[in-house]
Amino acid sequence: MRRFRPLVGTLAYVWDRSTDHVLQVRRNARAEDENLGKVMGLGGKVEPDEHVVDGMRRELHEEALIEVTSLRLRGTITWTGFGPSGSDWLGFVFLVDGWTGTPPEANDEGTLEWVERERLLAACTPGGDPDLPMWAGDHHFIPLVFDDDPRQFHGTMPYDGERPRSWTVDRL
Repeated sequence: MRRFRPLVGTLAYVWDRSTDHVLQVRRNARAEDENLGKVMGLGGKVEPDEHVVDGMRRELHEEALIEVTSLRLRGTITWTGFGPSGSDWLGFVFLVDGWTGTPPEANDEGTLEWVERERLLAACTPGGDPDLPMWAGDHHFIPLVFDDDPRQFHGTMPYDGERPRSWTVDRL
């Protein structure tokens, strides 16, 4: 049996409630990026000696030049065999609804875009939105980030390269 030794990461959905838009990065800056062409939330790996909230704050400062003032853990996801590299990840998914600073138009990973929340959620339905290409598995959990259920979600999503094989989730 293979041992589970995941990369630990964070993923944020920065939601401007006043405009009902969500900050996304369109990964179009690096040809070798395994997320190339995808639109997604912001985040990254947690560094040694850093807890997940500090990691989330650091990533948002690095990627969007914002300082978080309000965030909530919405859930966790275990991704195994993810993407072209087949990596295993344990991801902490946050909803950020308070910050200071103004995101730039782009960062080292790509273009930053404010996407209408309803458009983002519509992209998670069958047929999606071809102008918002995302990982197929994102369709399962993005609606959980924005729903009214106060409970956290905890999911497992094994991947086979670019496609999820299944999705199991509990709410606690």
